[in-house]
Amino acid sequence: MALSLERYTAMKGYSRVLSKALDEKDAITRRHCERVIALAEAFGRHCGLAAEEIWHLKLAAALHDVGKIGIRDAVLMKPGKFDEDEWREMQSHSQRGQRIVAAIAVDGADGIALAIRHHHEDFAGTGYPDGLRGEDIPFIARMIAVVDSYDAMGEPRPYHPKRGHDEIMGVLESERGGRFDPWLLTRFAEMIERSGLRVASAPRTD
Repeated sequence: MALSLERYTAMKGYSRVLSKALDEKDAITRRHCERVIALAEAFGRHCGLAAEEIWHLKLAAALHDVGKIGIRDAVLMKPGKFDEDEWREMQSHSQRGQRIVAAIAVDGADGIALAIRHHHEDFAGTGYPDGLRGEDIPFIARMIAVVDSYDAMGEPRPYHPKRGHDEIMGVLESERGGRFDPWLLTRFAEMIERSGLRVASAPRTD
C-alpha cells in the first residue's frame, strides 16, 4: 500500500522511537542508518522516484538495521570473524527487523518491513534470508543494498579498515549483477560522483 503523507508522518514517529532504541543498543549502527537515509534520499531523487516512493525508501533506510536490537551483544560487538552460529544469528537481523516494523499499526508498514527483510538478498540469488533473485527482490530493498554497502565500507569496523571512495566503488563494481542490480549500480555511480555524501578518497601512499 502506498504511503500517504499522514501515514508517512505516523511511520516517521515510530521510526524515531525505534532509532533511539537502536542507539541505546549500538550507537555506531544508528549513525550508519542516519547516513544511509541521506544516501538513499539522494539516490531516490536521482532515479526519479515519486515523493511517496522516496518516503518509503527513507523509512526503510532508517530502519533497515533495527533488527540488530535483537542480536546478542557478544555477537553484535564481536571484534573478529563470526563462527557459523554467530553468522547465522547476525543474518537473522533482517527477519527480526521485518517482524518489528510489521508490528507497527500503520497501513503501509508491511511494505517497508518487506524491504527490510530483503535488503541482504543478492541480485544473483545467493543472498539471505530467502535467496530471491533479480527483480523478485523488492526495488526498495535493491536500492538499500547499494547505499548500505557503500556507507558500511566507508567507516572503520573491528573486522575491516575504512576504505576510500575509489576502493569502495571498485568493490561495488566487482559485484555488479552478483550482489547488486546492474541498472541501480550505474545510477548510484552517477549520483555519488557529484554528491557531497561521497566518502573521502584514501590518501596516496606513493
